Amino acid sequence: MKKLTLPLTEKDIILLRAGDEVSLTGAMYTARDQAHKKIAEAIAKRKKVPFVLKNAIIYYCGPTQAPKGKALGACGPTTSSRMDVFTPALLKAGLKGMVGKGGRSPQVRQAIREHKAVYFLTYAGCAALLNRYVKKAEVVAFKELGPEAVYKLQVKDFPVIVGIDTGGTDVYKKRGI
Repeated sequence: MKKLTLPLTEKDIILLRAGDEVSLTGAMYTARDQAHKKIAEAIAKRKKVPFVLKNAIIYYCGPTQAPKGKALGACGPTTSSRMDVFTPALLKAGLKGMVGKGGRSPQVRQAIREHKAVYFLTYAGCAALLNRYVKKAEVVAFKELGPEAVYKLQVKDFPVIVGIDTGGTDVYKKRGI
């Protein structure tokens, strides 16, 4: 298993290949549909995005409220393709990685290749398990969106698999899925 420290750099991810197992340690942000819409609108209007996109990683997740003693509640991935309409603009603005579940559109694969980014998959159906890798969580943008607000997560050894590498190789296409 390869270990990466966040934020990502091109040097960190250029040698990753679709199917590689990776653990992530550092800061990543959650964002789902409504947050993506707001971020994309800010980019289009040349307004400031409420967190630094350059070299950042976004986890397609809407965490639940934290139980006592935990940084947050369940935090499983949502279907990534719902963010496909927004993804190329975020990659162009400097986003370096995404974490979610499921396949991506040809346009997103092309944008990943063009901007030398990476798409990671994490375990679906394990939302209650994944919170053990989150050491700290705080809302940093769009609090009004509730669970779809943008959270900054501090993670340690968060498990992912390279779904699409910087060359555009897609684990779903590679394995005939």
